[in-house]
Amino acid sequence: MKSITSRDNPLYKHIKALAGSTAQQRSSGHALLEGLHLASAYLDTAGQPETCVVTEGALAHVEARDIVARIEEKRVVVLPDALFGQLSTVVRGVGMMMLVDKIAAALPVCVTDSCVILDGVQDAGNVGSILRSAAAAGIGRVFCAPGTAYAWSSKVLRSGMGAHFLLDIFEDVEPADLIARLDAPVKITDSHGATAIYDCDLSGALAWVFGNEGAGVSQVWRDAVTHRVTIPQLGSMESLNVAVAAAICLFEQCRQQR
Repeated sequence: MKSITSRDNPLYKHIKALAGSTAQQRSSGHALLEGLHLASAYLDTAGQPETCVVTEGALAHVEARDIVARIEEKRVVVLPDALFGQLSTVVRGVGMMMLVDKIAAALPVCVTDSCVILDGVQDAGNVGSILRSAAAAGIGRVFCAPGTAYAWSSKVLRSGMGAHFLLDIFEDVEPADLIARLDAPVKITDSHGATAIYDCDLSGALAWVFGNEGAGVSQVWRDAVTHRVTIPQLGSMESLNVAVAAAICLFEQCRQQR
């Protein structure tokens, strides 16, 4: 394994630039996966990383050593704990980070299976949670419209808990372009005049649209919608968090499809 001891090392400087800037992450062909869970999930589903950075201290952990043992030795770089601390955004984490190529799929000509469309969901934690629910519910594709939080940012990756490696994620997809490719009914949640989700037929393929935390679903998707559903609430809260609403919708569909 190689060791880096200087902050002037080119690889270290590249990783630090990515770690410190979502804009850098967006413009790069790389993503940073921090932590043992993401590292293990990537190895299970996507193969070898470009580089695995691990601290001297982390190598004292059995789980970290087991992960390192699965990686080609030439891809592993050891850092002093102090240098790694300038890269990390995780509090009290085990010092491991992977530099990987972002997984990019070609935009499908026709979408016939169930999918999720994120229409300006801005909170990174919400985006990651929805990706996690989508992957758990067997969804294969997630389309992110302009204005949605960057799906491969560090915070979304942490919230997704490995969902990225089980999904085809498409970013900055213009609604008109996607609408032309959809061959599945479009559903949104709506608290006004909609049918209760538990009374709807969700047994077939559906394109679920989840909108911005404040403004909701944009007009272009409201015009394209096939069905509006509401999630019944017994309490007096005005609405649910978008990630919670997405999970309820996707798993009610799962229940009906059992």
